[in-house]
Order: sequence, then structure tokens, then C-alpha cells
Amino acid sequence: MRIAVVGTGYVGLVAGACLAESGNDVVCVDQDEAKIRTLRRGKMPFYEPGLEELVRRSRHEGRLTFTATLPKAVRASAIIFIAVGTPPGDDGSADLQHVLAVARDVARAMNGYKVIVNKSTVPVGTSERVREVIRRETTHPFSVVSNPEFLKQGAAVEDFMRPDRVVIGAEDPRAEELMREVYAPFTRTGAPVMVMDCASAELSKYAANAMLASRISFMNEVANLCELVGADVDHVRQAIAADRRIGSSFLFPGVGYGGSCFPKDVQALIHFAAQKNYEFKILLAVDAVNAYQKTRLLAKMRAHFGSLKGKTVAVWGLSFKPRTDDMREAPALTLIEALLAAGAKVQAYDPEAMRVAKGILGNRVTFASGNYEALRGADCLAIVTEWNEFRRPDFARMRKLMRTPVVFDGRNIYTPQQMQQNGFTYYSIGRAAS
Repeated sequence: MRIAVVGTGYVGLVAGACLAESGNDVVCVDQDEAKIRTLRRGKMPFYEPGLEELVRRSRHEGRLTFTATLPKAVRASAIIFIAVGTPPGDDGSADLQHVLAVARDVARAMNGYKVIVNKSTVPVGTSERVREVIRRETTHPFSVVSNPEFLKQGAAVEDFMRPDRVVIGAEDPRAEELMREVYAPFTRTGAPVMVMDCASAELSKYAANAMLASRISFMNEVANLCELVGADVDHVRQAIAADRRIGSSFLFPGVGYGGSCFPKDVQALIHFAAQKNYEFKILLAVDAVNAYQKTRLLAKMRAHFGSLKGKTVAVWGLSFKPRTDDMREAPALTLIEALLAAGAKVQAYDPEAMRVAKGILGNRVTFASGNYEALRGADCLAIVTEWNEFRRPDFARMRKLMRTPVVFDGRNIYTPQQMQQNGFTYYSIGRAAS
């Protein structure tokens, strides 16, 4: 099948590469010509495990191409995926200007029946707005489908190739049939294809992310209470996760969630509900808890040191989660900005996000060549992202490099007993300090 994917950001590039991997002829479109040239050279604009290999293979075998010319791609394709950004506005609402602009340009280029698929995360009612835009620009027949993505950064290729479910908002049997054909290679093991109205499909994406964000904020609240009463959040987490009604996913306490989805989608759903005269009280609390949680490590540092002026703080982990270089809404940024404002010096390291971090923080931070190098002369270490390479370090080497052996673990990757045995003063989330 011939498919166009408009937008080569995180969702668009992953979707395009995976659709090409399953045998389709896919053209990825982006108005950023510099990015198109980069992709044609086989270079990725962001880090995602396994993606570069897929892109290079499909490029080599002729199934995947990149272009900045939209009309030609539209005319050659039966299905056009819209996968452009919907950044948050000042009020938290999703900005649809890019989605609607693509819909208009697609309509002007159409040369026959097309299925236009909203892959971008959009509020309820966007499919109808896209239909209206297209109707004004063309007399050709078309169908609009909502097909939300449920990709986890760091595991996006696996999630697309082996989805938990595929959600299709389609009110046209012809479009539904084509979408089932597109996803047939990815659902052979029994993953359900859920066909529903467009409004339900659009809301399902926001509801899923809001639920996951709620679990994170809830567990962070539990962790904060544990510290006040002398309980151990690890024991509490294990006890509630053993309940089959609850399960273990997204119950690890820490310094808050970040990234391109949870913060934006929680705020967008709050705003959308408010437009319908409904106050989404739970999500307002989820958002507030997350903002507070990002300040927890700094509060622990102030309680330990008093003034942070002149202190050198090593930071391990800059991306909002492991296996990505994405620093959007990253807890590390909140911590680092607060440390700098307090007069501290920051020495930071991340396995993948250094380039992105340098673009944001510039020369205000010292970027180390490795995790141990970041510790040299440090008064303490803050662990903000739980990269695997941080989990089993050489503790003796760490102590020798640091001015004082103090660790603030924002992801609970060590145990208090382990750190006490290795000679560290240790603070974590929801557990007694050692």
C-alpha cells in the first residue's frame, strides 16, 4: 500500500519506519528541508532505540523515502497520516494550527479518494474540524480517521510493531477496511483492533496518558507520606502492586514525570474539560503534585547542606526518562535551574541527552564526558534519570572522586542499606535517609 506520513517528529518517523518495515511504500514529508536532508543521509533527528536501523534498511530497500514536497506525496498515496505537533498553548490547550494547515494542504493536492488519518494527539472534535477544512478545499471524496498513538519513548518501535491494541475512529466502512489492512501485520498475535467513533478514539489517547500520570502522582504522594511516618515506599508499592486489580505498572515513586506527552496531555484534558464547563479535579491535583515533586530533591539538599551557594552538585541523568534524549519538561531541568539560582555549580552527565541539554543550558553547566567524571570534586550527587549504567557503579571509585559522599537518589535505584554499607549519606524518595 502507498502511504504518506506528514511530520517526521517522534510519532511520524516511528510510524513511517514501521509501516515501511511491514512492506508498504511510505513517503515521509516534512517542511523542514534540513531535517529531510539529514534523514536522507541516514541520520536520526532524535534518539530512539532500533529506529535508525529500521530507517536505513527500508531506505536501502526502496520502501521509505523522504521529501519536503507534500502535493506529490499526497497524489501518490492512498492513505495520508497527519503526525505533526500539537504544542500546548499558554492556557494548556492543544494548538491545532499545524494539523489544520496540513489538512488544508492535503485537500488542495488530492487527486481522488483519500483516507486522512489523524495520528497527532488532538482533542475531541478535531476530526470534524479536519473534515470541514478539507470539504472547503476539494470536491474529491475522502474519509477522516482518528488513529491515536500509544508509544512509549525508549520502546516506540516495539510498541508500534507489537501493540497492546490499535484504536481506529472511523465512521466510513471503506476507511475502516483500509485501516484494518494497514494494521494487519502488527496484530497477527491477537492484539485487538478497536473500531469506534472518532470522538471516542480521540478521547482514549488523553484518557490513557492521564490515567498513567495519575498513578505516578498518586505514588509520589504515598512516598511523601511514607517519609513523614517512617514507612518504606518500596514495601507499600509491592503490597499494592500484588493486587491484580492494581498491578505494578507506573507505581515507582520519583521526582515527577516529564516528556512530550504526559504534561501536555494532562493540561490539554484539563483545558478541554473546562471548555465543557467541567472541572477535572483529579487531573488538577495530578498536575499540581507533579510540579511539587520536581522540587523534592532540592528541598532535601537544602535540609542537608543549608545554603547551596558554592556547592558543586553532580547530576546523573538529564532526559526525562531512560532510552531517549528528550528533555521536554524533564525534572532535571527544574532541579538544575533551581541549583544555579541558589549559587551552586552543576556538573552533569547523560548517556544520550548531552547535545540537547547543551542547547538548553549552554555554558551555565559543566557537561562531563562520563558519569564518574561528573563526580570529580562534587559535594553531592543527584540521580534524576534511572539509566541502567547508573545502577551498578563502583562505589569506592565514587567516594574517591567526590568531596563528600552524599547521594540524593530521585529514582530509588539503590537501597539505603546498600549505600550505608558503602559509606554514603543517602537520601531517596519515600524511604528513611541513611
